[in-house]
Amino acid sequence: VGDKPIWEQTGSSFIQHCYQLFDKDRTQLDAIYIDASCLTSEGQQFHGKAATVEKLSSLPFQKIQYSLTARDYQPMPHSCIISMVVDPIMGFHHMFLLKNTNDAWVCANDAFRLALHNFG
Repeated sequence: VGDKPIWEQTGSSFIQHCYQLFDKDRTQLDAIYIDASCLTSEGQQFHGKAATVEKLSSLPFQKIQYSLTARDYQPMPHSCIISMVVDPIMGFHHMFLLKNTNDAWVCANDAFRLALHNFG
């Protein structure tokens, strides 16, 4: 891990932490979002920590068996990192814009989209 750029190490650790919280206790996700956070989930937009955590906590399933086959990370200006993951088994793309605020990494923007299509 030490030979990877810091933004890749940070992004990877954040994604792992986020998905662990998601599966364990979604109410704890409020620790990684801020009042200015935005979530777009399947085209629906939610603004703020409370609305984001409420949406994520209301999802009907409890746990996901992840198969994250692709993860991309890019450094951004203003102490930010873009993190994108793809799970072809579960059929989703998930993008996070991480921001370093007061020496802590938080999710400023979160975009989730299912990648399932009906070609019939």
